[in-house]
Amino acid sequence: MNVLITGVAGLVGANFAEYLLKEKQQLGINIVYGVDDLSGGYIENLHMDDPNFIFVKADLSNEDEQKSVENIFMESKIDYIFHFAAYAAEGLSPFIRQYNYKSNVLPTVFLINMGIKYNIRRFVFTSSMATYGVNQTPFTEDMRPNPIDPYGIAKYACEMDLQVAYDQHGMEYCIILPHNIYGKYQNIWDPYRNVLGIWMYKALCDQPFTVYGDGEQTRAFSYIDDILPCLWKSATLECAKNERINLGGKKHVSLNDAAKLVSKITGKNDLVYLEPRHEVKHAWSSYEKSEVLLGYEENTSLERGLELMWEWAKSQKSRKRVFWPNYELEKNIYSYYNNVHLLTISRSKTKSKRFRSS
Repeated sequence: MNVLITGVAGLVGANFAEYLLKEKQQLGINIVYGVDDLSGGYIENLHMDDPNFIFVKADLSNEDEQKSVENIFMESKIDYIFHFAAYAAEGLSPFIRQYNYKSNVLPTVFLINMGIKYNIRRFVFTSSMATYGVNQTPFTEDMRPNPIDPYGIAKYACEMDLQVAYDQHGMEYCIILPHNIYGKYQNIWDPYRNVLGIWMYKALCDQPFTVYGDGEQTRAFSYIDDILPCLWKSATLECAKNERINLGGKKHVSLNDAAKLVSKITGKNDLVYLEPRHEVKHAWSSYEKSEVLLGYEENTSLERGLELMWEWAKSQKSRKRVFWPNYELEKNIYSYYNNVHLLTISRSKTKSKRFRSS
């Protein structure tokens, strides 16, 4: 069978492609097609020399570039779509609304069309805990979504479209809601998302860790290796058909405690508290459904996972950081988004020697 993975050069996509290629004989996989525009992922994360892997560079929000991806469906039978591509800067999304919806909704709609048109077996979509918004913790799958930012709204819109695609066209789906995934191949150079990665980048550059608000926000984190088998099962098991499943994160911690753990591992302990942002204070989910349906097991503690990620991070070369030159909206924007360019420029001269040169 053949599968297509979007966002294949990013954290989840690259690790999942690696997992499928390693287990291809056992899983019965022929070709893994990977799609990415390389705006947030890196070609070095991919096994380009594997004959069972085919990569296509494409921006799925661009109609012209969509054609190269439809050619895959026309020329090969795709059994499963794993749609991981997203711009998941939740806190930034209120200030880049048009980009948020363009990059998160339009590619999903295109892929849903492809799934229906070319009769795939199932569409696996990674949604977000942001869809729960303000709700009682732990978030459970039967709760009514209540997103409070454009990113969560975009993800919930995609979920609803998948449900309609099944009701009207019979295309099976499975919606996965991951818990703050971290590990190797994470884009630690992105200044707008992935708090653990941001802290590790700052540790490498001898910069203080930054926390928005008082740091008492609670979150759950999941090491990437623990969820990979479940992603495959979400596509292939009958019990996962048309289900919405929280995946990962059995233990929740405050951001203060998470920062202390990263400090312990990296040897850096400077912490700076910045103004709070518009976000859900406590966001963590149930995990029981993933255990029953997907056999989820949390084999990696947060401390051990961070140790593994830190060893990987220290081996990485220096990469160019990408900043927004202009936001769509600046009304009520947080000061640190306006200052991020100045802070980076002023500190770039003291870049840590742990980074190898490009």
